[in-house]
Amino acid sequence: MTVAKSAVSQYRREQFDSLLALSDDEVVTHSYVRDVALPSGGTLALITLDNGRDHTRPSTLGPQGLLELAGVLDELTARASAGEIQAVAITGKPFILAAGADLSKVGDLPNRDAGLKMAQLGHYALGKLGETGVPSFCFINGLALGGGVEVALNCDYRTLDSSAAALALPEVFLGIIPGWGGAWLLPNLIGIENALKVVVENPLKNNRTLKPAQALELGIADVMFSPANFLEDSIRWADGVITGKTTVKRPNAPGKLERAVKWDAAIGIARKMLEKRIGTVAKSPYAALDLLKAAKSSDKATGFAAEDEALADLVSGDQFAASIYAFNLVQKRAKRPAGAPDKALAKPVTKVGVLGAGLMASQFALLFVRRLKVPVIITDLDQARVDKGLEYIRGEITELEQKGRLDADEANQLRALVTGTVDKNDFADCDWVIEAVFEELTIKQDLFAEMEGIISPETILATNTSSLSVEQIGAKLAHPERVVGFHFFNPVAVMPLIEVVKTPHTDEASLATAMATAAKLRKNAVITADTPGFVVNRILAKLLGEAMHAVEQGTPFDDVVAAQKHFGLPMDPFVLLDLVGLKVGAHVLDTHHGAFPDRFFESKALHELAEAGVLLEKDSKGQAKGIDKKAIAIVDKHRPADARPYTVAELTRRLEDGLADEIHRMLEDQVVEAPEDIDLCMILGAGWPFQMGGATPFLDRVGASDRAFGGTFHSPRIAGAS
Repeated sequence: MTVAKSAVSQYRREQFDSLLALSDDEVVTHSYVRDVALPSGGTLALITLDNGRDHTRPSTLGPQGLLELAGVLDELTARASAGEIQAVAITGKPFILAAGADLSKVGDLPNRDAGLKMAQLGHYALGKLGETGVPSFCFINGLALGGGVEVALNCDYRTLDSSAAALALPEVFLGIIPGWGGAWLLPNLIGIENALKVVVENPLKNNRTLKPAQALELGIADVMFSPANFLEDSIRWADGVITGKTTVKRPNAPGKLERAVKWDAAIGIARKMLEKRIGTVAKSPYAALDLLKAAKSSDKATGFAAEDEALADLVSGDQFAASIYAFNLVQKRAKRPAGAPDKALAKPVTKVGVLGAGLMASQFALLFVRRLKVPVIITDLDQARVDKGLEYIRGEITELEQKGRLDADEANQLRALVTGTVDKNDFADCDWVIEAVFEELTIKQDLFAEMEGIISPETILATNTSSLSVEQIGAKLAHPERVVGFHFFNPVAVMPLIEVVKTPHTDEASLATAMATAAKLRKNAVITADTPGFVVNRILAKLLGEAMHAVEQGTPFDDVVAAQKHFGLPMDPFVLLDLVGLKVGAHVLDTHHGAFPDRFFESKALHELAEAGVLLEKDSKGQAKGIDKKAIAIVDKHRPADARPYTVAELTRRLEDGLADEIHRMLEDQVVEAPEDIDLCMILGAGWPFQMGGATPFLDRVGASDRAFGGTFHSPRIAGAS
């Protein structure tokens, strides 16, 4: 293979000099070229993108790499004009096409103008793939994310390896938009509804990616081949297209009717769904919608120019800076948890016991058997409860099998591994026992004390308590060093966080075992001290307690919702209360008021609401329509004589400053090691949006940190360049 060694200097454009000055340490993805003889005669020039690293460092596209690719494509355009080549194709190093822009470089762009130039450079380089004068092909041989997918979209035709790890346009998840052609090219290739799924819907579903078969069905690729002869088959197929023997059909491409009727309607429906689901704080989804809408009738040049401006705005803004911070937390810090002991200290877990057979306990059992593939035993007060739990677990396994997520052999194996008993002596050979019983201290204490007489001295005792002291739960044990908190979030299978709670007695081996077990469950674990609410519930208790106090003071419910809107949280405080359960919410508030009475409110109104079982008025589909009139009447009963309602601005300031103060106290008390761990917990456990970067960058940006404790959580602040 050859590469135009002087491509960068020879083809550098003056307007991109400033970008090159920022990329001295770029891991350059080179564009290697070799000529391939076509079966029918003639030559295909094959470009291979390769950064010289193995598959653990995917190829990314920075300024130097993009300019090199542009130079190579200019040379191939000249060769095509001279009749030396009949086609151009581009592929990647083994297992990887490209993972898009180098985010570390994009995150370092100093201002909006630099962001605009980066957008223009991507269009300038990738756009040449469709301008060589001969047919262009992308052989998608592996992982393709963001700009990697846009490499493919800028070509005329696309083949796809059936073993490719994933395809996605994740930009909206990161606070930006597909800005190298994706927002214009994709809807004009696969139709508006499919494009909305790839560009907006999937990124907002925890960054969901496409499998190769899904990408083929959507029409992103024209044909799919097996990995055994992928390159050879792709070249042969390309030859058929060039000679006219192969006709490429694109049934999902939008027609006149779709453009006239369906396009704007689909955008309108998507906008309403977004507003209902995530509010209007996040900018990138709505910027993407605007670009997708305009792609209906604009030409490519206009569409690309609109992408340039939108990407420049977003890249230089606060939300992208916060997103990159959050992305690095999830990709790096979560994989190297702060304070974690040596992994070598972890004990093997060959059998799991679950104390309880209710819904939460059954979810635990299902997760443990799926991920660990070891025997799991459940128990409860009577056989009927145990049987109900087993029925749920086995039913969920059957459903996974029917959906194709488990094959028949694996499903049968998992069903056989799960058993139930009313005799706790059957737990004697368990290495790991976790309780999921009623949130009452004496019940948990007595249960653990009973189990200590049955299990081995090496067995770990884990509790899923959300608000009780883990140390107190183990207070009746002869060996409290084996006790850890292992706090899941609901739904168990979906939420990616586990708060691993270390008591003053927890030994390193028990903690290491908990961390290793969390990793095997494919969860992200954060180690916290044994304090009320740990991290997530303590912060949510602050928000929920202030919300209930405000309405008890006469503040309208709608004003309380409005005061929290700019936090960007996925649901308002009253919807959240309804989700977690009013009795659970009341208990959490009581716990925090008992521990910190000067900073946390209890709520007698919430207790009465819980007893009445009323808060939200819902439609026939169970969707919240507003606050139930009965709930308003109950809250009004608890208004004190000296009540004074808050304005939206007053309550917003109170919430911001109260959160900043509480988080600062948590860090001073070493609940976790750093602000980053607070944010990791809130992002993974409470859905605090990536675009906000978690709690602490947001509180710094709005000035709450300075008002609360005269400083910032981060120096410099995590904010945009503009």
